[in-house]
This record gives sequence, C-alpha cells and structure tokens, in this order.
Amino acid sequence: MLFVSSIHLLQMKEIEKKHPLAIRWFHWVNFPILLIMIWSGMLIYWANGVYKIQIGDVIIIKFFPEWFYKMLKLPYRLAEGMATHFVFMWIFFLNGFFYVVYTLISGEWRYLIPTRKSFKEAWQVLLHDLHISPYHPPQSKYNGAQKIAYSAIILMGFGSLVTGLAIYKPVQVHWLTWLMGGYSFARALHFILTIGYVLFFLIHIIQVIRAGWSNFQSMITGFEVKKNITPPIEEKPEETPSPIIEA
Repeated sequence: MLFVSSIHLLQMKEIEKKHPLAIRWFHWVNFPILLIMIWSGMLIYWANGVYKIQIGDVIIIKFFPEWFYKMLKLPYRLAEGMATHFVFMWIFFLNGFFYVVYTLISGEWRYLIPTRKSFKEAWQVLLHDLHISPYHPPQSKYNGAQKIAYSAIILMGFGSLVTGLAIYKPVQVHWLTWLMGGYSFARALHFILTIGYVLFFLIHIIQVIRAGWSNFQSMITGFEVKKNITPPIEEKPEETPSPIIEA
C-alpha cells in the first residue's frame, strides 16, 4: 500500500516592539514644524536670494528662478515669513532638546550612534537599494545608513540653531556670529543645511514607501506585525491494523 504524507506550513503573527511613545511623539511633532520652518525660511530668502552654483560666467543652478517663487506665491511676504520663522524656531529647538535628553536618559542613543561597522553597512545598503548588489547587511533596529542619517540630522539641527541665531541677532550675539565665520558665511551654512533637510525628507519618504506599510505603521503604533512560518509538520499516515487470522 502506498502512503503519501502531507506537509502543512503554519503561519503565525509576531508583534515586535519598535519605537517608544516618546520617540514617536518627537518624530511626528518635528515633521510639520520642520516643514513650516523651511516654508517660512523661503519667504525670508526671497528678499535676498543670492545663492547659485556657477562656473565662470555659466550659471548651472540658481536658487531660485523667478517662476519658482511665483508658483509657490512667495514674493512680498517677508514680514510673514520672519514672524512665523522666529516663533516656530523655539518649538523646533525645544522638541529637539527634549528628544536628545530623552535618548540619553532612556538609552535609545545606543541604537542611533554609528559604530565602526556602520559606514561599511551604509555602503552595502546603498548598493543594495540601487540594485547593484544583492547582499543586504543584517538588519537590527537601525541599519548603518539609518544610524548615520539620524545622527547627522541631530547635528544639522544644532547647526541650524546656532547659525540661525548668528544671523537673527548678529549684534547681540556678535561672538556667535564671529564663531560661525561672520554673517555671510553663517547665512550660507544655514541655507545649505536647509537644502540638506529637503534632501533628507525626499530620501526618507522614498525609503518609507519601499519599506512598506508595516514599517510605517510601527512609527504610529510603536510595534510591527511580522508573519512567521513555523517549521514544517509532517503528517504521519495512519497505521492499518494487521488482519487477525483465526485458527
């Protein structure tokens, strides 16, 4: 007699804790505030938009062309931009300050600070995301690229604060303006950091879309639901009793 065994795969869901409530609050508070800071900063920059990338007499990129200002309706709103910027910069500062304090007290900084392996991992992640290499380094809470990016954004926030104060009150905090290389250099650094935020936003959003809904949900709920497949269970055939022969 021929017996055929069947194999069943049991799927179970596992809940993995990802982000504490405080981290989620700081993240979602910072997101709209930073957008408002960038927007109001554009209203201020319009009044003296001098930056451009130029080689000789050839202008490669001008920040920003006139059609860009008109499309976003930025012209002649300098006072509005300054008032908004100077109010929300304190909210931006406080949110960032409490975030740093929380990461230090709670120990979350251990997941964020890059290690010696982080830069190698970041390169491997980049090659994988560009579909150049099939290898993806093992994923912990944050991979090497994320550790570098999230640590850099903290330093960028501090840089925006000090350069912003240097150009906001160049007389009152003249020592800070001097440390920042003077008013013009501090303003240029402030602008470069803003461009950096925009690039970070774009890359971050693309990566979130690539990671999928479950990863995005974890920044809202604090946990991620993962599907696990248990080892295969082989179903044994039932034994047929031997016939009894009566004498």
